[in-house]
Amino acid sequence: MSPAHRARVTEKTSRLLKLFEDYTLVRYAESTARGYARGVRCFLEWLGERGIRLVDVRTADIEAYQAEVCALRKKDGTPYSVDLQVHRLSSVKTLFRFLYHRGYVLTDPSAPVEYPRRELRLPRSVLTREETRKLMEAPDTSTPLGLRDRAILETFYGTGVRAGELARLKTIDVDTEDRVLRVVLGKGAKDRNVPLTRAAAEAIEAYLLHGRPRIRGAVKSPWLFLALRGGRMYPDLLNGVVQAAAKKTGLEKHATCHTLRHSVATHLLKGGADIRHIQKLLGHRSLQTTERYTHVEVSDLSKVLKRAHPRGR
Repeated sequence: MSPAHRARVTEKTSRLLKLFEDYTLVRYAESTARGYARGVRCFLEWLGERGIRLVDVRTADIEAYQAEVCALRKKDGTPYSVDLQVHRLSSVKTLFRFLYHRGYVLTDPSAPVEYPRRELRLPRSVLTREETRKLMEAPDTSTPLGLRDRAILETFYGTGVRAGELARLKTIDVDTEDRVLRVVLGKGAKDRNVPLTRAAAEAIEAYLLHGRPRIRGAVKSPWLFLALRGGRMYPDLLNGVVQAAAKKTGLEKHATCHTLRHSVATHLLKGGADIRHIQKLLGHRSLQTTERYTHVEVSDLSKVLKRAHPRGR
């Protein structure tokens, strides 16, 4: 391949990549779109090293790429998680679906390639109801940021939303009177309405009245939860809020935004909620995913057996 031809190929690939990135930014949440872009760049780099044009990719090439991703090792020699393999392949599949539907390729070579199987792992930590209560009460609500942090914690626990979803909430997305939260462009680009608990609605109302107006830039910002200097709060900052509350209460368990998501699912299940209602609340497409988010102790199962099994008493 001549240098001039190679330059034209690179230019065309760059143009397709830009179109793909624009498409994902509209179709998916911002963090998801960025993740797909990173995954696709890794794949394009792999193709470039082998002199394979994007439009000439075959199923065998994608399977070879998948095998190499599976064989990757960290510096200490341990393998990467299956999640990395799934994400890399998902990026490639999303790219080729886009190219196929837009007519840039005649067939989708990624369609026959199957995802690696994920382990069904229990969540690392789930809070008890008492631990959750202490966490909610940890922020100092005599300060604007304390009111904000209390509202953030109550919203996480009251709705089970993802950190990225909460970070994208705007003031127009919350109705504290009817106790409804609108999650715009959740995972899979799906919008959904979720109910707010009384505690979450009251915490948000207090923050909107007495906390948010005292944070710099509040008047001009559309975002519901604001950082110290008035900017938007991203997931890392939200995790910091949860971890600071956990440290203040002396909680020894690992606590993140996702911990609260697991905890609310588990508490609802133990409280008698139907798992399909929990699925709807969390915005899961698959019931199997919801089951992974719940954590039922053996002691709880023993109580069910004693109560419900014909020979359990």
